[in-house]
Formats: sequence, structure tokens, C-alpha cells
Amino acid sequence: MPAVTVDDVLVLPRVPAPDPATTAYRDVRRIITAPAGYEGEGFPVRRAFAGVPVDELDPFIHLDQMGEVEYAPGEPKGTAWHPHRGFETVTYMIDGIFDHQDSNGGGGTITNGDTQWMTAGAGILHIEAPPEHLVASGGLFHGLQLWVNLPRAKKLSPPRYQDIRGSAATLLTNPDGGALIRLIAGELAGHEGPGSTHTPITIAHVTLEPGGRLDLPWRADYNALVYVLAGTGTVGARRHRLHTGQLAVHGPGAALRIEADPTQDSRTPKLELYLMGGEPIREPVAHYGPFVMNTRAELLQAFEDYQAGRLGTVPAERVPHTGGSDDPPR
Repeated sequence: MPAVTVDDVLVLPRVPAPDPATTAYRDVRRIITAPAGYEGEGFPVRRAFAGVPVDELDPFIHLDQMGEVEYAPGEPKGTAWHPHRGFETVTYMIDGIFDHQDSNGGGGTITNGDTQWMTAGAGILHIEAPPEHLVASGGLFHGLQLWVNLPRAKKLSPPRYQDIRGSAATLLTNPDGGALIRLIAGELAGHEGPGSTHTPITIAHVTLEPGGRLDLPWRADYNALVYVLAGTGTVGARRHRLHTGQLAVHGPGAALRIEADPTQDSRTPKLELYLMGGEPIREPVAHYGPFVMNTRAELLQAFEDYQAGRLGTVPAERVPHTGGSDDPPR
């Protein structure tokens, strides 16, 4: 159940529907069913972008749906210390709690509805793990981690963090009030999300009521990716079927059309979607493991810098911490 919601969506600002006469609704190029795997110390993920050509994702690189899983006591898991360079990680926590700590001394906690936006830039080491009390008690864990590429000119920029509380998301609805749109970053029909981006992108979490339809203006110079977190429905001008764990990659156009099935199952009573779009960077991508650069030589340099300790060193011990906007840059 999404943490960020409202009692009455009809009080929210409305995103206007596209002109009824428009023929610019985007069709779907491909639908991908995300394969299941494991990340870090063994938490389950769905690899949402598996098999999608890089040029259709640009400026995005990678998307994992983490969970949804109900852990028993002692089961919650995280990641070991690991490096990143050349891109940004956007971690959106739907249910559960994740602590993060880095080699620059920063740290914080994200929980239901929060987003932790890490610009790795020139390089950093970090770790993500559930807090000790959650390991002891168990509980629900569900979130997303999106990797956003950085253009060549910003790949070696200083690392930084944005802790975006769930309450800071811009909440919107459509003309009939059938959709709750949580705008996390970027612009949507004149409304701005709280996330600050290095390259023009839009990210939103949408809940669509059963039987509802969302016609959404979408910048024609952006790509458009729709991932189903839960539920069933159709997407695109030709109403392609879509269900939990599937990604729809859209073709050109100036609007999106999404419809929720009138009947959803009892466990996922509404259609839950993660929408992503951005202006393609159109630069060469050299991606291996935790590094996203432009050339193979830059990848080799990143590995050399990591091995030489130039991306930071692991602190002697992990210290308890709490998140917030005053955390030092990470």
C-alpha cells in the first residue's frame, strides 16, 4: 500500500487531459517482463530494463524493483560496501526502511514514500541496509532503484545527495479524480517535482482506480517508460495488455494513455505505475558493474581508481544515523 496518499484527491491540482482531437497518443514499441534475481546480500529484485536497447532507455540505465517481500525476523538484507561513478541512483522506498552510509561521512534513513537521490559523479563508496531493529522484527520491504546517466560534462562532478521526503512530492490528479500522481522529479503539465535533476527528466508514481483512464500530456522530446508495480490494465494507443512486473517502452508522440482493468485482485486493488521519461543524452555509453562512463578507457580508469582507494575508503565502523535534509553531501 503506497504510504503517500490523500483522503480526497479532488482537492488536488488537475493535470489537464490532452486535446480530445489529438492523434499524438504514443504507441508501445515493446513490452518487457522483468526477470527475477537477487541483489546485494540476497534481497529479491525484478530487473525491469532487461533486454531493452540502450537507445530506447536513454538517459536511464537500469531499474530494479526491490521486493515486494514480507521478511520474517532475521531475514531483511541489504548490500555490501560498493562503488559508483558516472551516474545517479534514485532509490524510492514504497514500504519499509533503508539506511544508507557513504565514504564521505554522510548517511540517512529513507522510509515509506521517501526518495534518496545520490549523484555518484566522480565516485563514492556506499552501503544500503535495513536498520538493526527491522532485521530483528522483520517486515514489509518494497522499493525501486533507478539509475540515471550523467552527460559527459558532469560525469566527474562532486558527489551529492538529495533526501526527498514523501511529504515533499507534488501531488496531482487527472480531470475526473481517478488517478493520484506523485511527481517526484521534473515537470508535468506545468507542475514541478521536488527532485533536482542534472538532465531533463520526469519521474512519477501513479495510482489509478479500477476502470479508470489516465490521458497524460508528455513532452514529445522525452522518451516514455511505464513500469507496473502492481495490478493490470492496458497502455498505449492500441491498448496493449500490461500486468505486474512489466515495462512498456513507448514510441514517439505527445501524450500517454493508460487504463486500469475494472477488476483488480484483492491484494492489489488498484493499478500502481512508475512513470519515467527524459531527454536523451545521445552520447556513447560504456557500462560495466557499478560504473557508467563514455569509453572503455574511462571504465578501466574507474576500476583502477577504485582499487587505488581514490573513490574513498570504508569507514572503520558503521555508526547509527538518522536521515534528513541537513545530512552532509554524500
